[in-house]
Amino acid sequence: MGDRMKDFSNIIGHENIIEYFQHAIAADKVSHACILNGPDRSGKMMLAEAYAAALQCEKGGTSPCGTCRSCKQAAGNNQPDIIYITHEKTNTLSVDDIRTQLNDDIVLKPYSSRYKVYIIDEAEKMNVQAQNALLKTIEEPPAYAVILLLTDNADGFLPTILSRCVRLDLKAVPDAKIRRFLMEEKQIPSYQADISVAFAQGTVGKAIQLAGSEHFNEIKNSALQLIKRLKEIDLYEMTQAVRQIAEYKLDINDYFDLIMIWYRDVLIYKATADVNKLIFQEEIYNIKKDASQRSYGNIEHILKALEKAKIRLRANVNFELVIELLLFTIKEN
Repeated sequence: MGDRMKDFSNIIGHENIIEYFQHAIAADKVSHACILNGPDRSGKMMLAEAYAAALQCEKGGTSPCGTCRSCKQAAGNNQPDIIYITHEKTNTLSVDDIRTQLNDDIVLKPYSSRYKVYIIDEAEKMNVQAQNALLKTIEEPPAYAVILLLTDNADGFLPTILSRCVRLDLKAVPDAKIRRFLMEEKQIPSYQADISVAFAQGTVGKAIQLAGSEHFNEIKNSALQLIKRLKEIDLYEMTQAVRQIAEYKLDINDYFDLIMIWYRDVLIYKATADVNKLIFQEEIYNIKKDASQRSYGNIEHILKALEKAKIRLRANVNFELVIELLLFTIKEN
């Protein structure tokens, strides 16, 4: 893969945030600390990198020019004054990570640019000590410092951090925009784009990931096969089926999302009897059957159980147990 130019024009949606960044550069009112808050794969890193490249661009415009030395370095991830804070331990950003990579480094003037931009991905992984260490820097930052905190849970930060940062919340990108992008830019057939869009719920990266998966149909069919046979399936078989998903490099949560789309279809069909509103239109026979056999409360119950399963997996609850609880709820209903 060649170096990808970091630019606002590659970003789908998030116009309000791009406008904020460009206005800040034009008015020379660049904030020292920003929080980009939004779900996984919603575009936080693309926004942060485009903003960082624009801040450092030698032509001094509100977008990266893509041709100066700084923009070329940014595209190759080797611009010396754009610094990515990394963490060794998977689940925490420790006080040492912040001290050594940020606090000790920020006192040194920029190497070749106007600013020093620090990008902290998964910033929700900072423990309280790390946040307090960061707070010292945010309270009295050098004039050239810009710190970008990327997170899917800004509310988890200390109030003292929140009060000193500009908070930018990423909104869901409209389905029509994602669909058009998948069909025009990625040449995805329309039925596949529809499923990817429904599944993504406004998160572009998720849509692209599913649409770009060469196993797309296998994944979809595996999820549908499972749903259609849920009445007679046993725990072992269900666990095997879900485990197999890992081979497709697809997140378990994504698999649950596909099942959720099915039950959402069942719910919509039960309420409207309108085939055109369904994502899995080609499955109308089975959706009709499912809708006639389940009550509204029943379907809602299953959708809630799927949400719960996702939360439990995120909290590292035992995999088999999560599947067992989910299967039990679906069978019960």
